[in-house]
Amino acid sequence: MKQLSKVGSLTGLLVSIIDSKGRFKASARFEGYQSLRLSDTNAINGGGRRHFDPTRLHERLQECDGDKVLKAEAGDKVQKFTEWAFKCIGFHSHSARDKANQDSAAAAAEIQLQLSAFKTFLDLAGNNLSGKDFTEAFDAACFPLTLFSTSFYPGWASGISASVVHGLLGMLVEGGADNVNQCFLEASRFGSMELVRILLQIAQRNSLDVDVDLALGFASHYSKIETMDCLVEEGNAVAFLSPLMRAAERGCVQVVEWFVKRGCREMELCLALTAATSSSRVEIAAYLLPHVPRPVLAALNAEILKAAGERSGGSFKGVEFLLKSDFLEDPMATYSAADTIAKSEDESVPLELKTFLQEHWSEAAFKQGVKESRDNFLNFMRVLKIGESAICLKDLPAPLRVAIAYMPLYRGCVKAGGRLLSQKLRGQLVEAVKQLQGFDVDTEEVYKGHHQLMAVLEHHLPIFLVKGSSH
Repeated sequence: MKQLSKVGSLTGLLVSIIDSKGRFKASARFEGYQSLRLSDTNAINGGGRRHFDPTRLHERLQECDGDKVLKAEAGDKVQKFTEWAFKCIGFHSHSARDKANQDSAAAAAEIQLQLSAFKTFLDLAGNNLSGKDFTEAFDAACFPLTLFSTSFYPGWASGISASVVHGLLGMLVEGGADNVNQCFLEASRFGSMELVRILLQIAQRNSLDVDVDLALGFASHYSKIETMDCLVEEGNAVAFLSPLMRAAERGCVQVVEWFVKRGCREMELCLALTAATSSSRVEIAAYLLPHVPRPVLAALNAEILKAAGERSGGSFKGVEFLLKSDFLEDPMATYSAADTIAKSEDESVPLELKTFLQEHWSEAAFKQGVKESRDNFLNFMRVLKIGESAICLKDLPAPLRVAIAYMPLYRGCVKAGGRLLSQKLRGQLVEAVKQLQGFDVDTEEVYKGHHQLMAVLEHHLPIFLVKGSSH
């Protein structure tokens, strides 16, 4: 009975907002209801009127993650929705602080009183409220939850506060609010997982369309992992390709790993690898490469290398990574793929990419490496025989003579790293091993990789220099 009397008194106050002709006073609108709602809340809780400092909202915006455009968009709404926003969350924050002192039954009754008052207000206002009014009110109610939900006590969205939010937003949608999807996308961008979940439920209950795939793109762009989980598990978002590629381009390891663990199609992984290499995101490419099936890489090897080079902006770190990693898991096939593009007359292949491959990864580059190593050996032998240095090179121990001749090459190979050397370095190494052994290197050994050839070189070098170069 006590609660009914309170509802009756609220109804009387609400009627006072409506003039004698049943028309809603423009000056009152939702602001009148909000003042009434807070006053009644304070009376029920036995406290004075709560004061909220609008500057806190500005400060919170500055703390939020996101780019300048996102902050500017949120900042534009501050002036319009500050009062509305703080009033909407007044009850929730108050409930959080006083939760230990409140009886759950009393809290539930208070919620019913709040929602009953708001419903009565809507009924009395009738047709004097336009769809725009409901839309602005919905935006205002969602705005603080979008920004502040992470500041509420844990689990608020599954407790009593959630009932208030559901009830308030549900009535606004029934009244004509048509911006559920917009608020849903904003909540996803800010990572307000609780609000995202509530809006999903409201949309499903009212048969409204919300763009879960676009929301997933927003959430992934700002690395809101929990929100991404919610969108996939509860919203059934399935469009992984675009956000995965953007994450690969930006070098966001956490987001890329999330998509891969969630399960991506073969072509999605391949395109993400291309996006990472074209952006020189070697760490991302190294993570993605083992997840792309070998048959896909074999079938699209030329397209992958060309795409990685076309959008590289002049940096071929991504292309170099693929080749050094022996991305086809077959040295002959990987070298052949690079040589094919280097020799290509296709005008669509960037000249810079062709030049890079011709100088370092083509068959011509291998021959050039052999020639340079041979010339270096001949010059060294001339110095050894007719040099006029005070230190006679031929009197030095053999390992030191080898070090003088080949240590720069050895260090260059160690620094290059990877499973494969560039063709130019490989040519220099093959010729150096031939000079040291006194006979040609077996063709099969040449294509098995450079590690066996490096072992031959290490065998002839002083051990202290080898150990020093490996660190």
